[in-house]
Amino acid sequence: MSVDRLNLRVERILPAARDALVVELRDPAGAALPPFAAGAHIELHLPDGLVRQYSLCNDPGERDRYQVGVGLAADSRGGSRYVHQHLKVGDTLTVTAPRNNFPLHEEAEEYVFFAGGIGITPILAMIHWCEANQRPWRLFYLVRSRERAAFREVLAAHGDKVLLHADEDAGGFFDIAAAIAALPAHSHLYTCGPTPLMLAVEAAAARFPEEQVHFEWFTPKAIESQGDRPFTLRLAKSDKCLEVPADKSILEVLELNGVKVEHSCREGTCASCETRVLAGIPEHRDSVLSAAEKARNDTIIVCVSRALSETLELDL
Repeated sequence: MSVDRLNLRVERILPAARDALVVELRDPAGAALPPFAAGAHIELHLPDGLVRQYSLCNDPGERDRYQVGVGLAADSRGGSRYVHQHLKVGDTLTVTAPRNNFPLHEEAEEYVFFAGGIGITPILAMIHWCEANQRPWRLFYLVRSRERAAFREVLAAHGDKVLLHADEDAGGFFDIAAAIAALPAHSHLYTCGPTPLMLAVEAAAARFPEEQVHFEWFTPKAIESQGDRPFTLRLAKSDKCLEVPADKSILEVLELNGVKVEHSCREGTCASCETRVLAGIPEHRDSVLSAAEKARNDTIIVCVSRALSETLELDL
């Protein structure tokens, strides 16, 4: 077993809200688990062969367990459906050590969280951190109905730091633009949830510097592929050159040529396939690298991104 993978026991499965579960994982021998920071996720290698990423929602100070929230997706590709219908207490799962594509900026003056549905999971870990470190925060938790609001009792204990908006009770959508317009300029915004929520926050937060606005995308941004052109992929370690046609991704071409690259989502949302760029200019199409990371052009998410230059050289 690789050092970055763990065999963990499913200790508890608890209801969190309508169509949402919390899965608690522990080491079978009671050993301490690798530490994680707020915003981190783990990958579950499910018995049906699927690999899925889920955000950790428990207190980052805990070393005896990992807890993840899993919402049942209406268009599930099999991962959330397996967890909800087949996973049971006592099962053993292979789990990656925590990774963090949604880190908390620990020197911010104030944290403002926007969560939709099961998108509360990484935000809850951030709230635990803020409370432990006595940092100012507030949460706008937006759901279709109150029965879909996970961790309601935990959040209710924080009083007016939490605004829970249920569309069915309020008779309409929450005014995200007005809420963001009222925020102080020093706020750091963190958002996780359905794509419409993410896009609304992104648009309303345009006045904030990019480094103060942070997103964890569940689903990828729409990609315009019309006009894609082929390019040459150079593999530095093997001194191979491969042609990437307009209708195939870099990852697909690598797979067809027997080049193994770690990957999972195939949608540009998890960063498992992030690869170092040695030469050329990437065309970043992922939903996980920050604006600063994309500007450096030193890595690429090979499952979705392409090349602006005629040749792209990777550290493979």
